[in-house]
Amino acid sequence: MRKRKNKNLPTNSQSQPYPTSKPSILKTNTISTLHSPLDIYILLSFTIVCLCSTRVHRVAFLSSFLHTLRRKVRFRSDRNQRKMTKCYPTVSEEYQKAVQKAKRKLRGLIAENCAPLMLRLAWHSAGTFDVKTKTGGPFGTMKQPAELAHAANNGLDIAVRLLEPIKEHFPILSYADFYQLAGVVAVEITGGPEIPFHPGREDKPHPPPEGRLPNATEGADHLRQVFSHQMGLTDQDIVALSGGHTLGRCHKERSGFEGPWTTNPLIFDNSYFKELLTGEKDGLLQLPTDKVLLSDPVFRPLVDKYAAGEDAFFADYTEAHLKLSELGIHFHAICTWRLRITFLYARKKNAN
Repeated sequence: MRKRKNKNLPTNSQSQPYPTSKPSILKTNTISTLHSPLDIYILLSFTIVCLCSTRVHRVAFLSSFLHTLRRKVRFRSDRNQRKMTKCYPTVSEEYQKAVQKAKRKLRGLIAENCAPLMLRLAWHSAGTFDVKTKTGGPFGTMKQPAELAHAANNGLDIAVRLLEPIKEHFPILSYADFYQLAGVVAVEITGGPEIPFHPGREDKPHPPPEGRLPNATEGADHLRQVFSHQMGLTDQDIVALSGGHTLGRCHKERSGFEGPWTTNPLIFDNSYFKELLTGEKDGLLQLPTDKVLLSDPVFRPLVDKYAAGEDAFFADYTEAHLKLSELGIHFHAICTWRLRITFLYARKKNAN
């Protein structure tokens, strides 16, 4: 029997009534340009100062601005090698403490065999984001009956009900943060990687329209339409997130399909990819969207990579899950350049 990786992992004998479903994701790479509001503001400021200041100050400001301009041009030419740093929304110390306390309580709940359900809740909450309209995403709308009524969300009302007693203890937390925190804990407690969690999501009042989540009966073009074009994610993200199906099972009354993807649906590992390469087996499930990972020339090498090395899968899954959970969040890019204004002080004036 496989040795479990976490002392809190449930045993094989425990039942698993909940399915997971296909994930979804987005990639945002914001590069500051000379036409950003910040740059325009700086340029106007320099113009005003240069018009109003002494000749010495005008020379100093102009020199500093030209130096900054040269650095920004070099930065843009090297944009593929250097990345901007994300500035996450700021939350209070009280909020941070509430997150940690809620995380401990979630571990206790999710250890009782509902990890796949919580991961599915987090995925479906985030996977509705549309990069063009900036609507949908992980903003707490899953608690609304209108979104729970979507066909793809069958059974997620169970997750919402299970989480509500814990959420009541932490009114300071947004549902948006709380649902994504549950997904992070679900992966961690079943032996998967520790996924960074950054709070600060705000609850939104209006749920997204139905039809934004992937359809399990479709092929590679559909996956790329949903994950890449709609959410802004990469092919690597698609395959890595598909590996999350190592947790849970499908139920015929909810999705039209029946069965788990792996022999141990309560352990988060790379078994999904190993089973995919082995071929169909009695009792195990392979959806059309799973099989297409083998036939697509871009997806297949990633399947081989993850089946051969769990560490590689964990690393890429962590990155993909983080991006999925942060779709639609407004980050402020921290520029790698800093404005250095040097005031030149004139030497003592020559005696008249």
